[in-house]
Amino acid sequence: MNKPLQDIRSERQAIRRELRQQRMALSAAQRRVADAAICRALTRSRPWQQARRVALFLPHKGEPDLRPLMADRPRSGKRLCLPVLKPFGERGLWFRESRPDQPLIDNRFGIPEPGPASRRFRPRELDLILTPLVAFDSDGNRLGMGAGFYDRTFAFLQRHPSWRRPLLLGVAYGFQEHPALPAARWDVPLHGVLTEDGLRRIR
Repeated sequence: MNKPLQDIRSERQAIRRELRQQRMALSAAQRRVADAAICRALTRSRPWQQARRVALFLPHKGEPDLRPLMADRPRSGKRLCLPVLKPFGERGLWFRESRPDQPLIDNRFGIPEPGPASRRFRPRELDLILTPLVAFDSDGNRLGMGAGFYDRTFAFLQRHPSWRRPLLLGVAYGFQEHPALPAARWDVPLHGVLTEDGLRRIR
């Protein structure tokens, strides 16, 4: 029997509180070691090596730090993008190219993002998108911060489950895995998850 939506929301909120607290409790040394392992595992993976247009994210509230990948941009030869909030009233995301010669601007949540002068890409124009998350499970379910930006942006993948572009990889620390997340009908599953233990492909 399906759980009532209110019960699902309450359970998800409890999971968010617990795992965000654990994430914020990491020491600077623990974070450096884990972040380095995540970046190393990513650059050795086939999805990264084959991708030409990649969306990353900047760390916020304890999320893994992928900025070393941006510093390695000249050698990688990739076009790297960052998520950009759509205007007020729209809950989806755009993706704009991040270039060293163009400054970032804080959005309404205080997260830096490329300005309007940067080239904008549609999600389906990207090869690989690395998504932040609060929790994940072995079925590819992803629990975000609760605003629904990523799920709204990639809802088209639910209508086309066979599509492999863009490839969605969640990025997290290993302890953020949950035995079985309570999923909602609008959740867009991940193709895989990247942690300090390596890349796990799910579908």
